[in-house]
Amino acid sequence: MKAMNESRVQKLKEFLDADPDDSFSRFALALEHLKIGDSDTALKHFEYIRDHDPEYVGVYYHLGKLYELIGIPKNALKTFTTGITAARKMHDHHAASELEQALDELETDEA
Repeated sequence: MKAMNESRVQKLKEFLDADPDDSFSRFALALEHLKIGDSDTALKHFEYIRDHDPEYVGVYYHLGKLYELIGIPKNALKTFTTGITAARKMHDHHAASELEQALDELETDEA
C-alpha cells in the first residue's frame, strides 16, 4: 500500500513540475501526503493553494481540518471562516455548508 501511495506521490509531483500553478495536482499531492502521514508537506501544499489560488474552495476544509489535527484551532477557525466567504463568492453552496458545519463543530469543541 505504501509503495502505491509513493507511486501516486511521484506521479503527482511530475504533474506539478510540469505545471506548478495547477492547484488540482497540488491538492491531490497534499492529500496523498496526508495518507502517508506527512502532514508537514501536506500543510505546505494546502497553504500554498490558499495563498496563490484563494478561489480553490476545496482547500479550506482540508486545511482547516489539518490545523485542527496538529493543534492549531485558531488557524482552523480562520480557515473555515475564510473558506465560507470564498465558497459563497463562488456560489458553491455545498462547500459553504460543509465549512459551516466544520466551523460549528470546532466552536462546540472549543467551548
